[in-house]
Amino acid sequence: MRHRHWTSLPGKAVTGWNSLTSTEQTVADLVAQGLNNKQVAARMDISPHTVAHHLRQASRKLSIASRVELTRIAIERTAHHP
Repeated sequence: MRHRHWTSLPGKAVTGWNSLTSTEQTVADLVAQGLNNKQVAARMDISPHTVAHHLRQASRKLSIASRVELTRIAIERTAHHP
């Protein structure tokens, strides 16, 4: 069995929006627009399983537990960074 050892880049945030990868941010933005996992997957040409993985990672990094919270964070971010 192989174990992956992920390390953070120096100076990269560990939590919060800036800690998300670009793919996690894209998934989060599409979910915040109201798309379900299947719709996000179709738009990004990835599997719904991969979408779910990115959402779990984003939720962990943002310390949230729901799509509603994710939407709130995405809306607040957009309001502060148009």
